[in-house]
Amino acid sequence: MDRRAPNRETDRRAPVDPARRRLVAGIAAAAAMPELARAQASERRYRLCWLASATTRQEVYAIAFTDRLRELGFDEGRNLTIEFRNAEGRVDRLPALAAELVRTRCDVVFAPGTEIALTAAKRASADLPIVIVANDYDPVSTGHIPSLARPGGRITGVTPLQSELPAKRLETLKLMLPAAKKVAVLADVSTVSQVASVRDAARRLGVALQLHELRDPPYDYDAAFEAIARARPDALFALTSGIFAASRAKITGLALRHGLPSIFTHSIWVDAGGLASYGLNFSDLYRRAADKVGRILNGAKPADLPVEQPTSIEFAINLRTAKALGIAIPPSVALRATYVVE
Repeated sequence: MDRRAPNRETDRRAPVDPARRRLVAGIAAAAAMPELARAQASERRYRLCWLASATTRQEVYAIAFTDRLRELGFDEGRNLTIEFRNAEGRVDRLPALAAELVRTRCDVVFAPGTEIALTAAKRASADLPIVIVANDYDPVSTGHIPSLARPGGRITGVTPLQSELPAKRLETLKLMLPAAKKVAVLADVSTVSQVASVRDAARRLGVALQLHELRDPPYDYDAAFEAIARARPDALFALTSGIFAASRAKITGLALRHGLPSIFTHSIWVDAGGLASYGLNFSDLYRRAADKVGRILNGAKPADLPVEQPTSIEFAINLRTAKALGIAIPPSVALRATYVVE
């Protein structure tokens, strides 16, 4: 302990004005407020309910979704709990799974993929915010929202507008295979809204469509391809279905085994052995959906968040598959590819 006598001269201090003291204290408190707010925000825990038709959390685009949430400050295991339910292709299970999720008292529901998942989420709760990735339907033409710019209500998210892209895929397939006259179309219950667009394009292109609709998942893809092969089509066109995506290795393998050039919705199919794909980047769609989730968790209302329609298109080609099928991709088409597997 310092026992030196105090210096009376240096220890003399002017009396402190009480008003000035209150002012200084107020400034110090205000300066501390941002840190206090951040500390309080970090202590809050959020609950996200994720309703999947068939997608697992190991998919590259599902990982992109949670990675983006982490970048936004919502870290699973720290301040975010994710309640995940997967119908594993059994879309009849979605209503019960949605109801189960709602009982966990979630802050927002993430219902990507099939329209059936969105419908189940809507019926399970009358007020919870819902974020979608409308992979296989158009949320405006199906009546879920009045417009992309003003969705109103409690639904927001992203959409590739499937009322337009299927026609573009068929046009791309025709450019790759100018001699193709018959195209087998792989469809299911979640692709109904895409069929009209493809039929219109087929009439313009002079292509005959052979619709093969799979029912009662899990699907028997072997039997479906046996039926397709008997019809002797020139190519295969798979419509966009979250259920199909989970079985893409099986589908692309069967297409190659039966000698069918194929086109799909996303480059993950090309990585799996499909000949080509034309569409939006799924990982980008899911990251954008994570942005919507983050804004809702931060207090935004879905009605005020426009549904995004990304416009950056990927055209992918698998040249190894082309070689295995004995197909020469026209150079003018190959040059348009934004992603190539060699």
